[in-house]
Amino acid sequence: MAKVLAVSEQQLIQAFLDQLWLDKGVSEHTLSAYGTDLTKFALFLQQQGQQLTTVDQLLLNNYLAYRVDQGFSPRSTSRALSSLRRFYRYLHKTRQISENPLADVFNPKIGRSLPKTLSEQDVDLLLAAPDVSDLIQFRDKVMLEILYAAGLRVSELVALTLQQINLRQGLVRVTGKGKKERLVPLGETAVHWLDQYLHQGRGLLLDGQSDVVFPSSRGQQMTRQTFWHRIKFYAKVAGISAELSPHTVRHAFATHLLNHGADLRVVQLLLGHSDLSTTQIYTHVAQARLKSLHQQHHPRG
Repeated sequence: MAKVLAVSEQQLIQAFLDQLWLDKGVSEHTLSAYGTDLTKFALFLQQQGQQLTTVDQLLLNNYLAYRVDQGFSPRSTSRALSSLRRFYRYLHKTRQISENPLADVFNPKIGRSLPKTLSEQDVDLLLAAPDVSDLIQFRDKVMLEILYAAGLRVSELVALTLQQINLRQGLVRVTGKGKKERLVPLGETAVHWLDQYLHQGRGLLLDGQSDVVFPSSRGQQMTRQTFWHRIKFYAKVAGISAELSPHTVRHAFATHLLNHGADLRVVQLLLGHSDLSTTQIYTHVAQARLKSLHQQHHPRG
């Protein structure tokens, strides 16, 4: 497949991404995912001598067959189709095409996989892994405490500013996807560590004036990738064999709340999910955990 996309096609995709950002305020990560899906499709079309504005259902079916041949998973193809559906809705709405070729195309059926999570014991081990006598690890300890206490996305955690935190009330004001705000309680333990860090650690990490709560070793806002590597390191220190990422801790936050009787709609609000169905998957994790405990401890399990 050709590697270089025609300039006109690049401009068409970029115009869509710009409009998507203006209308919906989606994150850079989401925009990047849309751009990747559309670029792959445009490169496929280019090899067929076609353009994004000349697509019909036959070409689309050929692309779906190509993805099967290349070994793409149904979940990956479903996401790509969602990107294409939104893109062609935009082209049709802006009258750049006369008909929407995806109007009658449905996503492939996929099994809904359960999110990977951690046991409460593993979370305790992870939170105890950083050496708080070391400044960087002290910062990481507090980040892990906040991540688990509030169930933040990693992008929300690294972008956290002083203005978003109210230690007196024990709350953090989070700006999530679609620039939607939510208030999340931190709990006494996280507030204790955050208070210590703000008074004894943060100022030593800063490089000039900044309101970022968790600066990197260079005194600037940390990247998502950096924290991902940090959490991998602490999983190794803690002896946790399960595959771990910041999102795994967010899953643990939701699952453990449900295990302890939290209402599903409350968990939805805390996670910042706009749709309750997105949160409902965690009930399956909680039910699986309860079933396992029943089998392990009940005399007739």
